[in-house]
Amino acid sequence: MKTNTRRDFIKKGALAAGSFYIVPRHVLGKGFKAPSDKLNIAAIGAGGKGRSDISNAYNKGAENVVALCDVDLNEAARSIKSFPKAKIYRDFREMFDKQKDIDAVTISTPDHNHGVAAMMAMQNDVHVYVQKPLTHNIYEARMLTEAARKYKIVSQMGNQGASNPEQQKMIEWFKAGLIGDVDKVHIWTNRPVWPQGIPVPSGKMPLPKTMSAENWDTWIGPAAMVDYHPLYHPFKWRGWWDFGTGALGDMGCHLIDPAFRVLELGYPTEVECSVGQIFLKDWEAEYIPEGCPPSSSVQVKFPATAANKKEVTMRWSDGGIRPFHPNIIPDDHSIGDEDSANGVIMEGEKGVMVCTSYGQRAKIYLNTGEIIEVPKGYDAGMKNVGMSEYGHHTSWVEAVKAGFGSKEHKELTSSFDYSGPLTETVIMGNLAIRSYQERTSGSGRGAKFEGRKKLLWDGDNMKITNYDEANKFVGRKYRDGWKLI
Repeated sequence: MKTNTRRDFIKKGALAAGSFYIVPRHVLGKGFKAPSDKLNIAAIGAGGKGRSDISNAYNKGAENVVALCDVDLNEAARSIKSFPKAKIYRDFREMFDKQKDIDAVTISTPDHNHGVAAMMAMQNDVHVYVQKPLTHNIYEARMLTEAARKYKIVSQMGNQGASNPEQQKMIEWFKAGLIGDVDKVHIWTNRPVWPQGIPVPSGKMPLPKTMSAENWDTWIGPAAMVDYHPLYHPFKWRGWWDFGTGALGDMGCHLIDPAFRVLELGYPTEVECSVGQIFLKDWEAEYIPEGCPPSSSVQVKFPATAANKKEVTMRWSDGGIRPFHPNIIPDDHSIGDEDSANGVIMEGEKGVMVCTSYGQRAKIYLNTGEIIEVPKGYDAGMKNVGMSEYGHHTSWVEAVKAGFGSKEHKELTSSFDYSGPLTETVIMGNLAIRSYQERTSGSGRGAKFEGRKKLLWDGDNMKITNYDEANKFVGRKYRDGWKLI
């Protein structure tokens, strides 16, 4: 039964009977969200991060895991062992076609399949938890954000630091005016920690024994077909534009999130970048537009907001390049992580606010020399604190049960209404990088790169206004049969 028909049935039946009665779940069908009922959850991508995603959503048996979908059963083996009653699929399209009892799904595939898998789930009235980054490109992020509203889907992106109560404390500090308005933000990461900036794999390699040619075709999804290579699957797909989103996609949603949330940022107005080069020949940099660079520096600007009265310049760096130690932070204090590998610094009029990955170790250094830290045991009133990954998955499950538009839904820290625009900002950096990388004419020392400029962005219309060639990186070309519709 379709959702509307089911709701009409319940409403009319209750009016006719004039009394309370229980309708069995199998009559109500997929999508029934009684608060006392267990959800039927599936996983698309059950290995690697997918394993922890479905396990956390399962919450030690509080819910049912009814289906696992993965193109490589070897990668998914531990999940299959943990959930022996779950039906196994190799293609999520088949799963949605055959299994109609799925209420919600975790999506933990490589980045390039997030959009198509999430859209199909939502069109089947299935609530979605999608790993970061939400999508492979800006266009997909906008489409998923709008689709979640259209189909009344309870959504959450897998940037679990969003549910870290220390981020709520940072918001509280900022609203109290402790550091004043912010005009500069520095963000950095040690990623990539996988091969990146290397030549495109060549030569046909044998598929893993647990994958067929059909499974590989499903893994490729909307991207252009290439032969299997271990430099694509598993894990190393992150460094190739057709499949991954590089260092920004891997850590941007974790590290940009605190500043985006605290300062209540929206669409950026401009972006500019530079990237690391590799020389195997004298005077001639390697040209590998198919792959993400070994390192990059990206600058994004945002207009003032109701929360922050100054224009913000956000500077991102990866590949192990980090900002220098600010004078306001004592020399014997690390910046960011203990080894300074990842971090965030927000520069305000009265001091700086800092944190590490996932919004951890939040702290303020005031111009007066005072240091403010998060009180021990602080939970910001968030009921799932202390659970795995700050209860990020459990909060989503509870919101699914409560329903679209419920208090629980509105309290989610990374529903698509928030994580969609955040992802657009993260992927904006990649748009600039790809434009910067693209050779527009010539070769070798005579090559021309016209996209190496400041790019002006019209966020409402998803368009670069001063260099039209860059707009092809707003979305992607879809292989036949895989378009986002």
